[in-house]
Amino acid sequence: MSRPTHPAPRIPPLAPPYEESIATMLADMMPDGSPLEPLKLFRLFARHPPMARAMHALGSFVLGGKERALRSRDREIVIQRVCARCGCEYEWGVHAVAFGPRVGLDAAQLAATIDGEADDPAWPARDQLLIRMVDELHDHGTVPDDLWKELSAHWTVPQLLELLLVAGWYHAISYLANGAAVAGEEWAARFPAAD
Repeated sequence: MSRPTHPAPRIPPLAPPYEESIATMLADMMPDGSPLEPLKLFRLFARHPPMARAMHALGSFVLGGKERALRSRDREIVIQRVCARCGCEYEWGVHAVAFGPRVGLDAAQLAATIDGEADDPAWPARDQLLIRMVDELHDHGTVPDDLWKELSAHWTVPQLLELLLVAGWYHAISYLANGAAVAGEEWAARFPAAD
C-alpha cells in the first residue's frame, strides 16, 4: 500500500477569516452543530466555489441523502477500501473516526481495509464481496461477470449503482486529497505503520 507523505500542502486550504459567502458554504458542508473547524479538504475545495458546491451536492447524497438506497455500513466499507487502495490516509482517517464506529467497523476491519485481502477473516462473506468489488475496480476498472452475479444476489439495482458511484467518487476524492497533498486532520486516524 502506497503511503505518500509531503512536507507541506501543494495547495493550502483556505484559512480564516473567511469571506461571508465562503464561511456560509463551509458551514453547510459540515454536520449541523459541529464544533470542529471545517475540514481541510472542504477548505481546499473552497478555493474553487463552483466546484465545491457541485461536490457538496453529490457528497450530501452519498453520505446522508434520505433517498439513498445503500446501507451506511456497506458505503463505509467501500470508502475505506478505496481510500486505502489509493493510499489516501487523509480521507481514510476522517472516515475511520467519523463513521467507522457508527456503522460497526472494528479496529481489525479498519486495518483489513489497508493491508488485508478480500478473504481476510475480519470480514463476513457478504462484506468480502465489497472488498473484491473495490479491488477489481481499482485494478481493472470493471467488475467481472462472476463477481457481479454474486453482488446482484445481495444488493438491488439502485444499491449496485450506488456502490459503483461511491467507489468512483472516493477514488476522485482520494486523487484530490493526495494530489493537493492535504495534511491530515489532527483528530483523524492514521494508517497503521507499515511492517
